[in-house]
Amino acid sequence: MDRRDFIKTSSLSLISLPILNKHFGQRSFPSDEFQKVIFNHITKEERLTRIAKAQKLLIENNMQALILDAGTSLDYFTGLKWYPSERSMLCIIPQKGDIQYICPAFEEDRFLEMDKIGDQIATWEEHENPFSLCIALLKRWGFSKGKLAIEENTRFFIADGLKKAGENFQIISGDPITIPCRLIKSKNEIELMQLANNCTLKAINYGLTFLDEGVTSKFISDKIAYAHAQMGAVHDFASVTFGLATSFPHGSSKKSPLKKGEVVMMDVGCRIGGYSSDITRTVVFGKASDKQKFIWELEQKAQLAGFKAAQLGVACEEVDFAARKVITDAGFGPNYQLPGLPHRTGHGIGMNGHEWGNMVKGNKQPLQVGMCFSIEPTIAIPGEFGVRHEDCVYMTENGPKWFTEPSSELSI
Repeated sequence: MDRRDFIKTSSLSLISLPILNKHFGQRSFPSDEFQKVIFNHITKEERLTRIAKAQKLLIENNMQALILDAGTSLDYFTGLKWYPSERSMLCIIPQKGDIQYICPAFEEDRFLEMDKIGDQIATWEEHENPFSLCIALLKRWGFSKGKLAIEENTRFFIADGLKKAGENFQIISGDPITIPCRLIKSKNEIELMQLANNCTLKAINYGLTFLDEGVTSKFISDKIAYAHAQMGAVHDFASVTFGLATSFPHGSSKKSPLKKGEVVMMDVGCRIGGYSSDITRTVVFGKASDKQKFIWELEQKAQLAGFKAAQLGVACEEVDFAARKVITDAGFGPNYQLPGLPHRTGHGIGMNGHEWGNMVKGNKQPLQVGMCFSIEPTIAIPGEFGVRHEDCVYMTENGPKWFTEPSSELSI
């Protein structure tokens, strides 16, 4: 299914995408034209399928259970959103059977009213040890020893507490469980990411309408955040930089108002239904110099080379190699040296803006249907400016598809 068919056949209401043009001064996106995005949340059935996959992987990897701390993976499997305080809220996904929560006793009522998968709960009072409770439950289920998988973002005091409470257990990385589950996105996940990218592209284009001499980067960032909010998206970030600051891939602490002839870089993201977008647009405010035009078009070629290299079965690192070659063949670099491309070509994306599946040297992971990642081979020229074109793609049975079409406008 190509991108046009995907959007046409989606059961979700997609916002229309404005086309970049040379008339931003007309401010063609008044706030009353923004429409709230309508979307479907991840269903209970899909979360149960995720848990079943995790349990299958637990058996294959000879692990007794996966233990989740509050955070993205807890949300991914159960739908429970919980602040990661010092009072541990844990979820145990055993090899088989129902999942089990370990909850502070005084939070039980709040926990029970929340929308989530499963309602098996064991509580602990303030003076009690939640990790001993966790180990006791595992033993009750017949697990007296073995491997306990810990999700990678689990805080140290939790992993350490489980280790001390379960001396007969081996605390190991849960990556063999969580990564295969979260790396491959379902149709529903991709639809939510498509909506998030649609919103962000429209928000960027709205922000571009306010470019003018003397404007500040914060002013443009605030306009983008406003646009996200008007569409019902959760605004994540809008890093806007001008001129010299664009030569720093993640911006500079030194801010200055916009001047004619300067490069403008806008790196923006939001979330819809818990799923992220990440888009960067680079333009020149006014007439572009020959060097700005050359670097902008070189960046465009590098991004396209990365996209063409992203074929099923190809190692993730090949996307980086292809994009980087375009830049080094033009005399920049090599490797991460400046002027040139100072970082990996892309990162995985999903519920988090940066996830597994980086397009970087050394990542031999073959590209598979359902993987989602950015292609963003920045070219940084120290002391002058930088250019980044960033769009995300998802892998289909026919190869990569853009969530958003790459930029085609250089000057404003």
